[in-house]
Amino acid sequence: MSFDFVIEDSPVLDGVKIITPDVFEESRGTIWTSYLDDQIGALLPEGLRFKHDKFSLSYNNVLRGLHGDHKSWKLVTCVYGEVHQVVADMREGSSTYLKFQRFVINRQNQRLILIPPGMGNAYYVSSPEAVYHYKLAYEGDYIDADQQFTVAWNDPRLNIDWPTDDPILSARDARLA
Repeated sequence: MSFDFVIEDSPVLDGVKIITPDVFEESRGTIWTSYLDDQIGALLPEGLRFKHDKFSLSYNNVLRGLHGDHKSWKLVTCVYGEVHQVVADMREGSSTYLKFQRFVINRQNQRLILIPPGMGNAYYVSSPEAVYHYKLAYEGDYIDADQQFTVAWNDPRLNIDWPTDDPILSARDARLA
């Protein structure tokens, strides 16, 4: 079994890394490594380390995001089901400001996306349910929802082509739609 990763720069967004794990498959199923400090942790700015992990279970047609802040690095993936992951550059002054990239992440197309601060993070669940994983790195205390920025999932400046026109949204996201 290998613990290798292919790590690539996003061709669309400055600072975003696309990480493809080596997935080992055999008669019992699959196994893959989601994190090795010396490979993925080394992608963070010097002195910054991942502090905590979160998992989110969401059902079909749920769209979470676009959310972000200006200090957290996020390593995200779907560990079960299928999501349409979107990362949008919300950093004014960035050469890729208001550009986005979408990834379909599922068992057949396993990816981890490293998202720097200032980027909006969102995902849409296209399977019956999905488990999404966040690994977070930041200085100081965690910035929770009340201190994050939120951008409408259908913001016309971004013009994201989502798989639905009528997703299930949180109250936080619905107020901007």
